[in-house]
Amino acid sequence: MDHVTDETDETGETGGSVRPGGPAAPPDPGTDPVEAARRALATEGVYLLTAPDVRARLDARAAGGRWAAFASHWDRLAPDPYAAARGGRRLRRCGQFAVTPATGAIRPLDHVPFVQPDRSNPLYVDVDRDFEPLTPDFVADPVLRALLRLLGRMATALDDRTEWKANVHPFRVLASADGDGQPTPEGRHRDGVTLVSSLAVARHNATGGESAVHTPDGDRLLAVTLTQPGTLLLGDDRATLHEVSPVRPLDPGRPAVRDVLVTTLVPA
Repeated sequence: MDHVTDETDETGETGGSVRPGGPAAPPDPGTDPVEAARRALATEGVYLLTAPDVRARLDARAAGGRWAAFASHWDRLAPDPYAAARGGRRLRRCGQFAVTPATGAIRPLDHVPFVQPDRSNPLYVDVDRDFEPLTPDFVADPVLRALLRLLGRMATALDDRTEWKANVHPFRVLASADGDGQPTPEGRHRDGVTLVSSLAVARHNATGGESAVHTPDGDRLLAVTLTQPGTLLLGDDRATLHEVSPVRPLDPGRPAVRDVLVTTLVPA
């Protein structure tokens, strides 16, 4: 399958469509979007960074070049056998990094089986899931490294630690006419981390896949469909829960594809 990047969504418009109930409006022109995101994370627990703001900071503004090379890693993901055992169709890999925000240092860590922290996923309590590691090209990708530095800055707004462990999970969720794609089969949940993020990479022939963030009491803070590549949803995982609605194909004769990068950070 050819990789698809800057496409229109099911409404015919590019971007991330936000439903009412979200946090404060985007910052005024001239305000640093990163600082606005840090403040909102600390006070509201959730923030949506726009694709232009994110890609400018990743030095990946154009659809081609660095962004296209970054997005192409999703064409080399591996089947998720644990999702398949439950009837899901999902591709993924997994990697871990040490992130030092003060210096911008990024260091790959040894590949180990993934265990959901703090028994936060009811589908896989105390289960070691051994996913395929990130490819060497993915580990070295400058867009990924820049993203990890950006997320390190975000994490320090929530906890002023000097070093963080980042878990990097590229996902491709597939759906067809005879089976919805399930980005979060566990439903509304926490990941058992400090910072949780979801970066939109690509969508093709897809409807659904709405990301929603809630308070522990069930009040909705934000609901958004991540349609424009580069849009970044950030959440304080200690104070919120999140879920993503099923993905379905617009044209039932072709598969639906939703590519995202989920990255979580915890103090090292």
